[in-house]
This record gives sequence, C-alpha cells and structure tokens, in this order.
Amino acid sequence: MALLQEWQKVAYNDKANQEDLQKFWRRYFLLEKGVYEKLLVNPDEVSEGTVKELADRYGLSVMEMTGFLDGINDSLIEPNPIEEMEEDTHVSLAFDKVKLYKNMVDAKADWLYNLPMWDDIFDKETKRSLYLEQKKSGTVVVGKKIGRNDPCPCGSGRKYKQCCGR
Repeated sequence: MALLQEWQKVAYNDKANQEDLQKFWRRYFLLEKGVYEKLLVNPDEVSEGTVKELADRYGLSVMEMTGFLDGINDSLIEPNPIEEMEEDTHVSLAFDKVKLYKNMVDAKADWLYNLPMWDDIFDKETKRSLYLEQKKSGTVVVGKKIGRNDPCPCGSGRKYKQCCGR
C-alpha cells in the first residue's frame, strides 16, 4: 500500500475516538510547524532526498513526513508523485514562496502564515496584499439582478421579459 493511503487511513479515520484524533492532529501540527520553521529560515535552499531521508532530517516518522508532503505538494514548484510514493521515492521540497503563503492563508493555518520567518521573506505590505488577495479569491461576487422591465442586456432594445427573459 502506498504511503499516502496509509497516512489517510490514520489521519482521516472517522471511526477513531475523536479525542485521540484531536491529540493526533495537535501533535502533527506542532511537528509540521517545526519543519516549516526550518524550511523558511533558508527559503531558497532546496531540501531533497528520499521520503525516509527527509523524515530523518526533520525528526519525523515516515508517516508524518508523508502527511507533510501531502500538505505542501500544492505549494511546490514541481509536485511530488505523492499518490505512489514509497519510503525510497526521491522527493523535493522546492516550494514557491507566494503559493505556500497563500495556501497557508487558504487553509486558515494562522500558526504557519504568522511564523516570524515570513518577515525575512516578505515585507509587511506584501504579506498583507497576499493575505487579502487569497481571502478575496474565495469570495463570490453576485452581479446586479436584471429586472423584468429593464432593457435586455443582449442589446436588442426590448424589455428583458420580452426578450431573453422568457
């Protein structure tokens, strides 16, 4: 079984005791934060190796590293083959800084996008604009509703109710 499937079976087990699952996620988020703190100190340095080597380098189990790789995959410059990943699969953590920041905002992971290391990567105004840009991207803007007696937007000159509104 691929590592990702094993990770998902443990992390998203709906039959597990809720308290145990909450403890699992609290512990995982602390470990994840520790890895991001190390990665963001030298954001231009590419960390790569096998899944097992990276797990050892960052003090995680192979399963925890699998979860981390699953979470960061959308922020990588070149995504890793996480679906069929095994312990000896070569992976890279070369991430796009803007994508990573925006994905952290999107995930509502304030413990990650508020890390002090971001201050050395982006100035305050850039962080604010990336934050707002990401928040606005999920906002649906509904246009003005066309009234029955308004002119038809197709340009025919007729009332909407007698043209495209039928």
